[in-house]
Amino acid sequence: MKQVSFVSGKGGTGKSTVVSSLSLLVKNKMLADCDVDAPNLHLLLDNKVLLAEDFYGARAAVINRDVCLQCGRCRGVCRFDAINESFEIVPMHCEGCGACTIVCPVEAIRLETVKTGQTFVSGTARGTFAHALLDIGADGSGKLVTEVRKKLEQFKKDEQWILIDGSPGIGCVVIASIAGADAVVAVAEPTKSGLSDLERVLGVARHFRISGFVCINKFDLNPEITVEIENFCKNNDFTVIGKIPFDPGVMKALQEYKTPIEAGDQQFTQELENLWQNLQEEMNKKIDMD
Repeated sequence: MKQVSFVSGKGGTGKSTVVSSLSLLVKNKMLADCDVDAPNLHLLLDNKVLLAEDFYGARAAVINRDVCLQCGRCRGVCRFDAINESFEIVPMHCEGCGACTIVCPVEAIRLETVKTGQTFVSGTARGTFAHALLDIGADGSGKLVTEVRKKLEQFKKDEQWILIDGSPGIGCVVIASIAGADAVVAVAEPTKSGLSDLERVLGVARHFRISGFVCINKFDLNPEITVEIENFCKNNDFTVIGKIPFDPGVMKALQEYKTPIEAGDQQFTQELENLWQNLQEEMNKKIDMD
């Protein structure tokens, strides 16, 4: 089974639109939404939840009031103001560092694992779909992304592909989105910041020795920057596998909770078919070279 992770240096580049559309074109696959902070792939899938589980991915301090001497050492060492004057833990402030447990003279403080989100595995007409939602204010999103991918593995049968709607940015959530993938497709828009974001996210892929490819979305809005992106890719051995033109019909389709393919956008559909064909050819070349 081959895994392809679609990423972007920032949100809003069209990554989820590309993945949801490919879910209609690619056969025998599974799907994962690894943007756990603001997931939206489910909005374009008619999914039925098969499994929902709470995820415990962080630690927080708990004070035993019956043992606590209220000596103040824990408050003195806490850098996050997570212990108030009544010697109660402020959940939104506690980072689970454990410093308070070390300085407490009577061992009145312990660390407990706390719920930080939920994971879901859903059934769709396009394949099994794993996704998650991080709780408001919770941390550990990278751990939750990893759990999403683990859940999907538990449901695999004889599928040939996993299409991953990765997290935006370049941090730990992106690393968790691409770890172990066979290829990374970076979706970028032709702007100066888009080029900068693209360079950074492809740098992450290269650091982990994962083949990186590029899709330029709305390429015709700024031909000069598109040429800059193409030159950057050429000079750094990244292949541009897709160039999608700007089309107002795409946004209209999304507003109706449809992919452009479902809305009958022939040009968009053709470009996505070309992208997928190019990606397969390039991945096969990589295999032959290895």
